[in-house]
Amino acid sequence: MKLKNFKDKKVTIIGLGLHGGGVGVAKFFSQQGAKVLVTDLRSKEELKESLEKLKGKSIKYVLNQHRPEDFINTDLVIKNPAVSDKSKYLQIAKEHGIPIETDIGIFFELCPVPIIGITGSKGKSTVATLIAKFLARKYPKVVLAGNIRTSVLRKLKKIDKETLVVLELSSWQLTGLRPHGKSPHCSLITNILPDHLNRYRNIDEYIEDKKLIFKFQKSKDILILNHDDKIVRNFAKEAKSEVIYYGREYEADKLAEIRNEIQLNGEHNLSNVLAAMAVAKLYNVSDKSIKKVLRKFKGIEGRLELVRIIKGVKYINDTTATIPEATLAALNSFPSNKQIILIAGGSDKNLDFSQLAKMIDKRVKSLILLEGTATAKLQKEMAKSRVEVVGPFNDMKQAVSQAQARAEEKDIVLLSPAAASFGLFRHEFERGERFNEAVENL
Repeated sequence: MKLKNFKDKKVTIIGLGLHGGGVGVAKFFSQQGAKVLVTDLRSKEELKESLEKLKGKSIKYVLNQHRPEDFINTDLVIKNPAVSDKSKYLQIAKEHGIPIETDIGIFFELCPVPIIGITGSKGKSTVATLIAKFLARKYPKVVLAGNIRTSVLRKLKKIDKETLVVLELSSWQLTGLRPHGKSPHCSLITNILPDHLNRYRNIDEYIEDKKLIFKFQKSKDILILNHDDKIVRNFAKEAKSEVIYYGREYEADKLAEIRNEIQLNGEHNLSNVLAAMAVAKLYNVSDKSIKKVLRKFKGIEGRLELVRIIKGVKYINDTTATIPEATLAALNSFPSNKQIILIAGGSDKNLDFSQLAKMIDKRVKSLILLEGTATAKLQKEMAKSRVEVVGPFNDMKQAVSQAQARAEEKDIVLLSPAAASFGLFRHEFERGERFNEAVENL
């Protein structure tokens, strides 16, 4: 099937989801004149927010279930990144010769300009946002998209030959490039940490998906690697493109120059800044412009975001810390004499909490737990700790009020869960919103 004309084609979208990606895909195909059917295992109530955004569009829905016939009597199946490749319904489509696509795969076919792509276990949203801000100082048209709560397909109409496109890409999105044999022209990898091991058999399988960001590059393309990360550094051996390194140790001089300009908390954010600067330099953005952006940039929503200071206590939202290493980085971003009350826990992704427990023991005054499968693992690791452990709670308001009761002037109340949000919340952003609301109401 040609990926250009979708008029009157039957398109089945598997997984509407709540992050905005599924909504964007459904809108795109509906506007292209396709006959769109959306199927999701969740109920009308659970998907209410997404369904609201599609009101008035001629889209059919099959909710609470997937039906085999919707994967047979169709011209195209679009897979949401959260849907496993091993889904039996995708197998049904394959057996009947129905093409299976992703929004990223289609975007790479239809995008008229070279793409700057960013991946990694942590830091990719911050790096992608910073790159877009740096480039916007010099170039009039910059589009930022990808793993950022909207479908890339919605951005196509804004892109012409003058546009620079910056895409944040998760490992699941990158799998959409495999059938197309395409990688971005300029690819950047921040780091590799254990993640999504509930979806992958092992870390090697996860790494293979991450490597798709450079696997299909040619000699004229560019690969930017974090020299401080041994796994990432070694990808250079497999690259066909030009390789550029960045890193805190690798570029100590450059870091000394800009350290005072950086408004972001945490050593890990120094890495993120160097990563974004590596791209800015390739596109000839001046040092002056880079410094201007750094002086203003306070970070993005849900990443060590200062929500409020109440009676000398800082309340900080780091809801996007969905793995233990991200919470470790958050704890390390505060001076060691700080008294931290940590709100953590949630749904497990088959990860190891032993190192985090040791750090909590050293740095945290009280640990407030949210309910979930990861919480039981963390509790077990904390069994011999001196730290007060409270909960678990199934309500963010309760968790925040317990934190406030224990907080004294100069303390920090930090939401940095080290786990996924499923169960209590629809996604990590809702978890962050609930935290912000609870703090605003204190």
